[in-house]
Amino acid sequence: MDTEDRSEIAFFDVETTVPNRGQRFAILEFGSILVCPKKLTELRSYTTLVQPADLSLISSLSVRCNGIKRDDVVSAPLFSDIADTVYDILHGRIWAGHNILRFDCARIREAFAEIGRQPPEPKGAIDSLTLLTQRFGRRAGNMKMATLATYFGLGKQTHRSLDDVRMNLEVVKYCATVLFLESSVELVDHSVSPGTTSSRRRLDASSSHEGNIVTSVRLPSISENSAAQPDPFNMSVLRNEMASDNHLQSDILMEEEEEQIQPSDTVVFENTSDHEGFLAPDAISIPYIKALLVPFFPGSQMKKLTLLYGDDSPLQLYCSCLKIRFGVSGKFMDNTGRRRLNFVVDLNPSLCSILEACDSNAQKLSVDSGSTSDWNPVVNPTKGFVNYPNARIHIATEINGDVARYATEIHQRESSGATQKLIFSNPNGEELESLLTTGSLVDAFLSLEPYDYHQKAGIRLVAKKLVVHS
Repeated sequence: MDTEDRSEIAFFDVETTVPNRGQRFAILEFGSILVCPKKLTELRSYTTLVQPADLSLISSLSVRCNGIKRDDVVSAPLFSDIADTVYDILHGRIWAGHNILRFDCARIREAFAEIGRQPPEPKGAIDSLTLLTQRFGRRAGNMKMATLATYFGLGKQTHRSLDDVRMNLEVVKYCATVLFLESSVELVDHSVSPGTTSSRRRLDASSSHEGNIVTSVRLPSISENSAAQPDPFNMSVLRNEMASDNHLQSDILMEEEEEQIQPSDTVVFENTSDHEGFLAPDAISIPYIKALLVPFFPGSQMKKLTLLYGDDSPLQLYCSCLKIRFGVSGKFMDNTGRRRLNFVVDLNPSLCSILEACDSNAQKLSVDSGSTSDWNPVVNPTKGFVNYPNARIHIATEINGDVARYATEIHQRESSGATQKLIFSNPNGEELESLLTTGSLVDAFLSLEPYDYHQKAGIRLVAKKLVVHS
């Protein structure tokens, strides 16, 4: 079929194994629906289980994530057997799905590469995770499909491909409807004197109505809106808006706060005595460390796990003179092909005790709140070095569309004690590797970010700023 005639939107989803370190993903299920772009109705569907070349990749962790066992796929076709069908569904169409740009698209390309074939190419792509985060906001919580489905009362996510793509389509419809209504409602102001024309204010999702009493609501007629309002169900318009939006999106789990760095290569001097908001380990009393479930935003019913201290301020650490035991490592890639960088530092007894207390509090709350994920301790003993516990520090990353950049502020402390702030427009891995070497000392400004993803949970230490000792 000519790609110019392929106007349907291909919503698709893959279920995969959950790899251990050093392993690859393997597709276990593929599901897709072709959707009419004008009516958003399902035209046809396809789904199949897929037998991985190596059945041992299906671990207990993988089964807990999507429920697909080895016995379920032992008689299923290999990906090479369904490749023609998958190619025909996807090639030349607009692709749509939740988090497809970071995950599903990469898995499809990997699967075709493994069988020595060229992958299908999309005419365009709509990632509902990115799109809805930008347009709908986080009023529904963490923007995972399960959370959005709960918000709209669509039932429980099954983590099976065909069910998930159909749920994805319904979520898009609900969000589009809400946004359409919010952009269309006009409020009638009855505070004007009798005999005068009532003034009307458009209801905007971000506007404040505090102090105004709304006595009636008027929905504009179709004729009033037809010329002025864009079609909210026109996916090409939504796709163009998503592509032109330049707001930075956060990295893994969308839990990292966005931060701006100035695009300059100059060197400036900075007084680093100001550690406002970051506490040194010796200033922390362990009984005042708390793990709480807090709303994603004011008024939200959805909550996230966070670590607080004292008067319920976010717990952030300033750790001086940490010795780097293992320099920068970047074994894993993000969806843009950029390495996720981290390094390992030795922990002194004071810092070790605080991190273990954070771990204990967060893990207990995670279990009490119903999580079944395996907990990864933040403190790890080094084999052969019983007295040298260590922890992994992650370099912060910011995502702008498909472009990623490392966002940790890098400073350098001279032997004289003066600190130069090194400002990069886009530091690369080699530059960071040359600074964060084994045996070096660093002062680290750390945020503690709990995560729960793919049946793995724990606390990530994310470097907001690093001061490397000369």
